[in-house]
Amino acid sequence: MRLALDAARAAAAAGEVPVGAVIVQAGRVVATAGNAPRRLHDPTAHAEIRVIRAAAAALGRERLDDCDLWVTLEPCAMCAGAIAHARIARLYYAAADPKGGAVEHGARIFTQPTCHHRPDVYAGIAEAEAAAILRGFFAERR
Repeated sequence: MRLALDAARAAAAAGEVPVGAVIVQAGRVVATAGNAPRRLHDPTAHAEIRVIRAAAAALGRERLDDCDLWVTLEPCAMCAGAIAHARIARLYYAAADPKGGAVEHGARIFTQPTCHHRPDVYAGIAEAEAAAILRGFFAERR
């Protein structure tokens, strides 16, 4: 989670909403990414989407069933869908997102009968630190 938090801070420094993500395979970091929708002019450039793309390219395959995803914020519906399609084994996330999250809030993508893959989910890891980064980012902009 430390690397994901570092990626979130880097995203904030670039003016992006501070979310960071890391994909790990057998204890080895495969890819790291932060949010970049503004910089890339791409509404799909969330940290999770970017790190899944990078990991799939690095491993040369679209299924990441032996990989874990660490992310600083509860994934949205788009990202949760991508996690399911990539067949990520385990999802670890820090801060809950009652407004935009879709794992334990909102759409609860992994509980839907149409969801073909459900990762093991572990929430609340470094939650206070991730939430503080997000609060600080938005406080500066208000």
